[in-house]
Order: sequence, then structure tokens, then C-alpha cells
Amino acid sequence: MPLQFDATHAHCWAVVDQATYRCAVADVVITTNDATHMSEALIDGRRIPITEAEADALTLYNATDRRHHTIGVEPGEDSPVI
Repeated sequence: MPLQFDATHAHCWAVVDQATYRCAVADVVITTNDATHMSEALIDGRRIPITEAEADALTLYNATDRRHHTIGVEPGEDSPVI
């Protein structure tokens, strides 16, 4: 499910389970899912997994970047933030 941008890169959207989530790029918040160690974008109230390239593109167009680095841990352990 690739993230899509309008021609001006002012808005983005993604289709998840046949539902379309869209918002202004400036309203997107990018976070890290500690369980999966992947980036997510909060778009229209929904957390959507995204690639690092998509996260970088969002930040280029003024999305809020709240990602952090994680390190691998054994199953069942909490994922510490470094």
C-alpha cells in the first residue's frame, strides 16, 4: 500500500482495507512502532506503516518527524529507545 501525494505534495493519502485515509502533509506525524521497528504515519487518525523512503518524503514536505532509533531485543522484552 504505497503512500500517494497530490501534484503539489500538499496532501497525501493511503488506501487500507478499501478505506482511503487522507490529510494535509503538514498534519502528518511520523512515529516509530517499537514492536516492529518500522515507521508509521498518522494520517486521518489512522496509523499506517510506511517505508523509510516514504517517511523521508513526508519530512521533506513538512510532516512532523517523531521517529526514534530502536535496538533489537529478545522476544518478550521491552524495546529500549537509544
